[in-house]
Amino acid sequence: MSKSNGQTDVRVEEQRQKADLEHELPPADPGDGFEEKAAGAAGEAPPVVRASEEDVKKLREERDVLFDRLARLQAEFDNYRKRSARENIDFREYALADAARSMLPVIDNLALALKNASASPDDFRKGVELIARQLQVALEKMNVQRVPAKGEPFDPRVHEAIEVVESDQVPDHHVLEELQAGYRMKERLLRPAMVKVAKKPEA
Repeated sequence: MSKSNGQTDVRVEEQRQKADLEHELPPADPGDGFEEKAAGAAGEAPPVVRASEEDVKKLREERDVLFDRLARLQAEFDNYRKRSARENIDFREYALADAARSMLPVIDNLALALKNASASPDDFRKGVELIARQLQVALEKMNVQRVPAKGEPFDPRVHEAIEVVESDQVPDHHVLEELQAGYRMKERLLRPAMVKVAKKPEA
């Protein structure tokens, strides 16, 4: 059985070799005009392409234009940066000037009240109340607002609890008394309100 298998293998191998020969490309035709060139040696440098004087001159002109444009852009940016810095300084100074100007009438009335301090207590009190109202208006023009406190629910974001007192005058955990007013400018807290917080009396 092994001998038969050996002969079969030989015949299969001969058929495979014959099929391979049939699929081989035919030999090259010398008259087809194709010339096979040998591959270059390893590490051989590619041919050098030399630019004409006109191309070099054109590239230099483009380079000079780009350098000139870059220099102008750098100068414009430097001028813009300096101008922005000056405008920011001017804005801060004028903003402070506007705030100071709004306080001048308050200072004038305060000086007048002190000058007339010997007047009747009622007149003096009215003068101080007028000054307080003027100061409040001046702060409102600067977007400075008083933080609501008395009777409001205690909010640790805008209130600072100085004392917790048992009381039923206001609901539990509400502000019972404002000891010092708090202020904020738009959404920014300038100073929290110092308050007393009510606690529900124990039964």
